[in-house]
Order: sequence, then structure tokens, then C-alpha cells
Amino acid sequence: MQMRYAVGFAVCGAMLAMAGCHKNQVDTGAFKTTMNSYYSGKQDCVWPDAVKFPVQADKSNDEQTKGFDALTDAGLLQRTPQEKKRFLIGSKQVNDYDLTDKGRSTWTADPSQPGYGNFCFGTRSVTSIDSYSPMDNPDATQFTVSFHYAVTSAPDWAASAETKTAFPKIASDTSGQQTGSATLVKSENGWQVSQAQPSAGASSSGLVQ
Repeated sequence: MQMRYAVGFAVCGAMLAMAGCHKNQVDTGAFKTTMNSYYSGKQDCVWPDAVKFPVQADKSNDEQTKGFDALTDAGLLQRTPQEKKRFLIGSKQVNDYDLTDKGRSTWTADPSQPGYGNFCFGTRSVTSIDSYSPMDNPDATQFTVSFHYAVTSAPDWAASAETKTAFPKIASDTSGQQTGSATLVKSENGWQVSQAQPSAGASSSGLVQ
């Protein structure tokens, strides 16, 4: 009889311990939800800063023209060749770029700078929480988390090979292989993101509120 009671207490104790451990596990699902809520109000865009059209680029400078040319081929911009006169040293060939009707409908205006804006191709979605710290304190009110993210459902103009070549950021952010880290702080309203940044090889620029 005593042995039966001893076994019963041992089983109950183990079950309580397991229940307690389960209760005190860190909820990584809440971290993922918080990160996705944070990114839902921020669009990923092609340029790190807002741009104002029309713009002019040196026709012989591929670094200046390749992005504009890719967006021209996508139907978002129109290109007009011009000859720019230069005092005493002749002239040079330039391209003027301006928005098309399709470009205007796709354009994301910058409310803080009238006339400026960007071409945005989606929002980041956290696909997995890979790790968190501290790992040994489920009651902590601040965690650093590492995660994978991707930009899904990119528009057709952002999915072309030429656009991805001209803007490597589009190719990397839609690959599903990008990583980042963030600091999450617990408040009265749940978890809040106090800081978020991509991995060392990725760019945090081009996010528009």
C-alpha cells in the first residue's frame, strides 16, 4: 500500500512539474505575431530615400541609369533622351525620366515631402523565430530574438529578372532567406518592438511608414 501511494505521489509530482514547465515556456508565437504587426505598417521600397521626378541621369553612367531603365521597361517610367549643354566643354547625352500613368498609380507618395515618393513592393513577413535570449528566464520582460523574413506577393514589375538585377534589394528581400534580429519589450499592452534590424548583409533602408 505504501509503495502504491509513493508511486502515485511520484506520478502526480511529475505531471505537475511537466505542467509547470509547459506553462513557463516562452511563447515564440507571440514574438512572431508582434514582429509581423510591427512590419505590417512599413513598406519595403526600391530606394533608401524618397525621390522626386522628373530626374536626369548621365546616359554613359550605368550606375545612374540601370535602375531607372529597369523601371522604364516595367512601364513605370518614361525615358526621354536629351543633349545637355555644358559651358565651354561642349555637351553630353542624358536621359530624362518621369512617371507614366502606371507609375503614378503605383507610386507611394511621401507625406512629409510633397512631390517625393518611392516605388514599394510589399511588406516584410516574419516566417520563423529562430532563437531568443535569454533562454533560461521565461519571465523576462525583454528578449532579443533572431528571425527569418520574406516579402511575399510582390507586384509583377518587381518580379522581373531585370528589376531584381537593377535592385538587388528586391531579389534578396523576396528570396525568403533574409534574417534579422529585434529587441522585444513587454508592456501593459503586450510585446512591443523597441528595435529591429536586418542581418549584416541586408539593408534596413527602404522601409516606408
